[in-house]
Amino acid sequence: MCEGDPVNRDWEDRVTAAWATFDDYAEEDGAEFRAVIDKLVAELPEGSPLAPFEQACAWDSTGHSDKAVPLYREALARGLSGYKGRRTKIQLSSSLRNIGQAEEGVRLLTAELDAPSDELDDAVRACLALCLSSLGRDREGLSLVLGALAPHLPRYQRSMAAYARLLVEPEG
Repeated sequence: MCEGDPVNRDWEDRVTAAWATFDDYAEEDGAEFRAVIDKLVAELPEGSPLAPFEQACAWDSTGHSDKAVPLYREALARGLSGYKGRRTKIQLSSSLRNIGQAEEGVRLLTAELDAPSDELDDAVRACLALCLSSLGRDREGLSLVLGALAPHLPRYQRSMAAYARLLVEPEG
């Protein structure tokens, strides 16, 4: 089940299986892959936030960030929340960066830094770092990446976390 959407496990499994075949499609076969996703989306109830989310993912993954952005926005407007809502914000921010709107991506993901922690925390920070870099704010981006990486290191966690902090703290 997805947040507030009466989707059954079979449908979710078929979507997962479709995405598992994505790498089997050649770059020029993007329309064919999108058709697979569209067919699955057609099974959803009208107004489902999953429909524009899955379509946005398909457009995005086949190199069309410009077509994905309005669909991600629609998914959020329809109330997509929870884990997939957070994925939507991450992917929307990445797409916004790709089409030259990194500032909006920074706003979206900065708010996500205060969201309840989950396994997407590092993805939030990585994508935010890319958006910041696109805006010429490389030190802030590097700070986020080092801060996200530090807990995963077998040693040096404390020093890397300190270095990450020092990249953005005012000198004095």
